[in-house]
Amino acid sequence: MAIKPAFAPSAQIEHTKYGLGSVVACNEEHVVIKFDDHGEKKFVLSIVLPNLKKSDRQPPAEKRRATRKKAAQPVA
Repeated sequence: MAIKPAFAPSAQIEHTKYGLGSVVACNEEHVVIKFDDHGEKKFVLSIVLPNLKKSDRQPPAEKRRATRKKAAQPVA
């Protein structure tokens, strides 16, 4: 019988040190969280669980990277 992960993907959580974030992946041993200000971090679930609490905020919109336009080449 499979054990249910502690957090579903895209669940919103708050960590006491890193602040607000979104769960990227979670299994019985590890959780990967993408924090708003600190990027992605991977934790051992049994150790970090006391420092996490669920948040009722809406997930932030994914930011798209700006693309640079190539400079026009002068015609010779």
